[in-house]
This record gives sequence, structure tokens and C-alpha cells, in this order.
Amino acid sequence: MQILHIPCLEDNYSYMIIDEATKEAAVVDPVEPHKILRVAQENGVDLKLVLITHHHWDHAGGNEKLKQLVPDIKIFGGSLDNVQACTNKLENGDKLSLGADINILSLHTPCHTKGHISYYITGKEEDDPAVFTGDTLFIAGCGKFFEGTAEQMYQSLCTTLGSLPKPTRVYCGHEYTMKNLQFASTVEPDNVSISQKLSWAEQKRKTGLPTVPSTIGEEFETNPFMRVDLPEIQEKVGCKSAVETLRKIRQLKDEWRG
Repeated sequence: MQILHIPCLEDNYSYMIIDEATKEAAVVDPVEPHKILRVAQENGVDLKLVLITHHHWDHAGGNEKLKQLVPDIKIFGGSLDNVQACTNKLENGDKLSLGADINILSLHTPCHTKGHISYYITGKEEDDPAVFTGDTLFIAGCGKFFEGTAEQMYQSLCTTLGSLPKPTRVYCGHEYTMKNLQFASTVEPDNVSISQKLSWAEQKRKTGLPTVPSTIGEEFETNPFMRVDLPEIQEKVGCKSAVETLRKIRQLKDEWRG
């Protein structure tokens, strides 16, 4: 399977997932439809599915237009999210397929929005799996708790996404990595993995390249929101439980002016 990054708006990412055997494709959060169709044409693919992570306009705002341009396309979104132009509502655990080799699993990851879906994708045996996490899990960060609680974000990050295989590639909805790592280094100034990844991210951005994907394994090393089970992190922010720690770190991040 092939995954293409499509930068959109100021710092959003759409992604195209291509089944190489059949040249069928799915697109995640296609906020700029004309750009998406140009990429599809350049790669000679047939767009079959739209996978929407959540209802915010910078992710779902291109749906109506894309449906006009590709009338038979199917648009998937969470059953609890009011996703624009959605044709197929998804529950946690629903399965889809694309082309000959790609399987898609819908994971309900609420908090940023109440119906937020992350899409776990597997291809051929030699392909590492991938997960498209929208605004739930960012590289070294997480989304704001607009429609949910710290308990839900803990479940979404540390249980649902955290239980995926460590090599799973993480494709998130925005290029926020440098700011996230700068903040992460205030939580854990002595974490070498964070400082190394920050240097790496700075180099990537200097040359205009994306810092996406990460992996679930890397997130457990560098993302403070996924490290809240560790006693030393709880101690650092003066909390006694993982959920309380997650709530506190989110509050610190919201107030941080780095």
C-alpha cells in the first residue's frame, strides 16, 4: 500500500491511501477537493472512499464539493459526529476494505469531538500498519478536549491507540510536531528521545518536509500525553493518577506560550 501526504490549508494534512494492485484509493480528510483530484489524476488512481476523522471544517469542509465532483464516492464518518455530506456512518469496530489488499478498521477515539474516528489500516504482510488519528493523537501531542473529558482522551490515546502494534505508522491531522516537542521538553527536560526528535523535526521543517509519520512506539517514548502512566511523569506534575496527569498536562499545554 502507498500513502501520500497532501498538505492542505496552513498546516493540515490530507492523505491518500492507494491499493497498488487495483489502483483504488481512499482519501482521509480531503479539505481541498481540487488538490485531492489533481493528486489522484497524477497517480492514475480511482477514488473510492473518503475517511473523515471528525466534523471540524478543516477536515470535513471539502466533502460537499468532492461529492459533486465524484458523485459515486462514499463518505465515511463517525455516527456520533455530524459529518458534512456523510453517506456511511461508522461505529467502533466497523471494517471496510479497499482494492485487493487493504483493510480499514474504524476506532472510536472521542474527546476532541464526541464522534472522532481513527482509521487503522493494514495491507500486505510486508507493509507496516498505519493509523490516521486526525486531531486525537498528534506527533508528541494530543487534540484539545473540545467535546470530551480527560478520561476519554486517556482511553483514546493510551488504551485504544496505545494497544496497536508498536511499528504502526501514525499519520495525524496537522503539522504541529515542533511546537509539541518544544512543550514536551518542558515536561521532561532530561528525555533524550524528545531532544533528539526535536533536532530531527527542525531539520525536516527547514527543508519543507513533513514530520509525519511517527510510530506508536515512538509516541510512547516522546509524547507526554502517552507517558502519563509513568510514576515519574505523574510526580513531575504533582498528580497521583494517569487521568489526572493527562488533564494537568493538557492544562499546562493550553497555557503554554512557547
